[in-house]
Amino acid sequence: MSRRGLAAVSSVLDQAASSATNILVLVLAARLSSASGFAGFSMVYVTFSVLLGLNMAYVGQTVVLEKGQGLPPDEAGAGLAVVCRSSVLFTAAASAVAGLVLAVVGLALTGATGRGFLALGLVLPLVLVQDGLRYCFSALRVPQRALAADTLRLVCVVAALAVQPSGASASRLVLVWGLSALPALGLGLWLLRPFVRGARAELRPYLRRGHLGQRFVVEFAVGNGSSQLAVLGLGAFATPLAVGALRGATTLFGPLNVLFNSANAFGPPVVGRAAGKRGVVRMTALMGVVLAVLGGGWAAVLYALPDRLGRHLLGDTWTAASALLPATGAQYAVMGLGTCALLTLRVLNPKATLSLQVVFSLLSVALLLGGHALWGVTGAAWGLAAGSALKAAAAWLRVARLRVPAPEAEALAA
Repeated sequence: MSRRGLAAVSSVLDQAASSATNILVLVLAARLSSASGFAGFSMVYVTFSVLLGLNMAYVGQTVVLEKGQGLPPDEAGAGLAVVCRSSVLFTAAASAVAGLVLAVVGLALTGATGRGFLALGLVLPLVLVQDGLRYCFSALRVPQRALAADTLRLVCVVAALAVQPSGASASRLVLVWGLSALPALGLGLWLLRPFVRGARAELRPYLRRGHLGQRFVVEFAVGNGSSQLAVLGLGAFATPLAVGALRGATTLFGPLNVLFNSANAFGPPVVGRAAGKRGVVRMTALMGVVLAVLGGGWAAVLYALPDRLGRHLLGDTWTAASALLPATGAQYAVMGLGTCALLTLRVLNPKATLSLQVVFSLLSVALLLGGHALWGVTGAAWGLAAGSALKAAAAWLRVARLRVPAPEAEALAA
């Protein structure tokens, strides 16, 4: 296998390891907790997911894109070392500030929820810095090092949570989950050290107006972050049990997230080689149909799962989560179509995606909240499915109406 092929395989496996970690954390937490306990853990974990996404958008994506561009060949390595060291230090500083805010919020709140947010504030710098190292390794074109660190992270967190007693509190589970990142963090920093030794960190670019990450944060906020915050809002203003049910249902579809993320990460270079707009659309439409069929098929498998096996996966949360499987399965089926429509637009006209994300992500939030107001948590799940379907339809309509100028069409065919 060529070096490029090995890097691609390592990147996919690293994404799979990271996704498996998130899935197994929620599965183990659900099995160890009561339905109400998992609901509290889910509220904390959704908060972490939003902060993780913001860090990925503001820091991670810019690290991957700023691969020493504009530097002479003999200075590219040194420039990339500065970028990587700077990203690690900025993530550490920013996550420490965010962790302090969470700790203050946790102290202000009462009960198990407050203790859960306090625990998250204490461990947030560990988990965000550990996750952020993968973008450095991607930029350095050594994803196998990210795979080594993230595999160790997976092993440690599963082992640490597996030995926790049944009925463990949300705060205890959050602390164990966060502290279990220490071995992977240490390994990742050790693997990164040869590449950044002697480099000087520059934090000012992250604080300047117009930093590239600011655009990515907007896209994340209106795309993924808005729906995550809406789910979190259900726990604050409706019932935490709704958060646990929704989170439990989406956890079961974790394997599909690996495929969606891989399509976003590795799709553009592959699709971009197709001949003109027609070739691009033909390829992405086929990918969308395949992902939609996989989503529907996976939903059918989960729906047919005996209750005994379902409880083995999610514990007491299975009863509420299983009722949402038809809606969540429909959502993931149309998400496959929508993911490939947005992938098409990124290849043909990257500027065409932001307006779609803004309008239809906010519409999804409105449908989620409206569905919950009318039909409870089941209505919320169907609201998310309807929002994803409308976004997919609008994205493919934009693709159909998109005109590719002749020079761009020739470039796509090259």
